[in-house]
Amino acid sequence: MEDYGRFLVLLGSALLVGFVSVVFSLVWVFQYREGLSWDGSAREFNWHPVLVITGFVFIQGIALIVYRLPWTWKCSKLLMKFIHAGLNTIAMILAIVSMVAVFEFHNARNIPNMYSLHSWIGLTAVIFYSLQLFLGFAVFLLPFAPVPLRAALMPIHVYSGQTIFATVIATALMGITEKLIFSLKSPAYSASPPEATFVNCLGVLLVIFGALILWMASRPHWKRPPEENAKALLPVGGSSEDTEAESTMTDGRNADRSELKINSEAARKQNLKLDEAGQRSTM
Repeated sequence: MEDYGRFLVLLGSALLVGFVSVVFSLVWVFQYREGLSWDGSAREFNWHPVLVITGFVFIQGIALIVYRLPWTWKCSKLLMKFIHAGLNTIAMILAIVSMVAVFEFHNARNIPNMYSLHSWIGLTAVIFYSLQLFLGFAVFLLPFAPVPLRAALMPIHVYSGQTIFATVIATALMGITEKLIFSLKSPAYSASPPEATFVNCLGVLLVIFGALILWMASRPHWKRPPEENAKALLPVGGSSEDTEAESTMTDGRNADRSELKINSEAARKQNLKLDEAGQRSTM
């Protein structure tokens, strides 16, 4: 792996920053926002930032780079697909629970739903994330989609995953800012009380975490090697369809090269025959 040491430094930094972000969210709600509960009060709302940062940010970020971990390259591709899908499923569940907490709190307090830009973009991110997860299962995990379809959708799948992750980071920043503006009255948010400073630091941590994850996920020289991509774990009692699907493109390229070599050899022999015929005709 190229720049293996740099990758390890970035990975360690990302995991540390992400973990500290989760701790900061817990300190925020317990130190400044009365803790957690599920009773329709403000404590139920506090589940929203905690679960979003834990699942929709931290766990989704890990899912984005799970294929980049070099010590997993000897594992089967199918196993890594299950890990990737499992992490994203956990993130999706936590995101849905966090939204339920918000709606229940708003309804209990007669607060309007879905009126802010934060709520609009947040719901959009959840919808697109659920579609991304469904298509990932249907196209890349289950062995039914044809290889050309997988090849065509893979760049879109990668790009949309990174875009959704960046959107979630931006939405989280809007959400914590909105919460501080609404909650801090005396002193106000503009007076920079300790809670405001603490939560602003949380926002900076989220930006750093997102930047580190997207950098690792977008470097082409840190991708899982193609020869490892061709390997797949066969299910018990199953067939080799998934292995064939993963290796079809590689085999096809090899076949094309072999066919080109054969055609070139045939053309060379034909040219030799024509040259010999021409020499005989001039003698």
